[in-house]
Amino acid sequence: MLKKGLLAQRLVGWFLLAVSLLNFPLLLLWDHNVTLWGIPIFPLGLFIVWTLLILGLVWIIERTPDEE
Repeated sequence: MLKKGLLAQRLVGWFLLAVSLLNFPLLLLWDHNVTLWGIPIFPLGLFIVWTLLILGLVWIIERTPDEE
């Protein structure tokens, strides 16, 4: 039962991290007319952050209890 509570706390923490990273004031830091390999940095940054958030979520959920 304690492990389910810990998982829920980690998921809530991950959600709060995602909300803070995708919040409007922080998104303004990426909003420039700069390209990286011909790709505008704003959508590239959004997709990289989004991908890392999904991979972290998968890592949190798929960890087995004996690894803790």
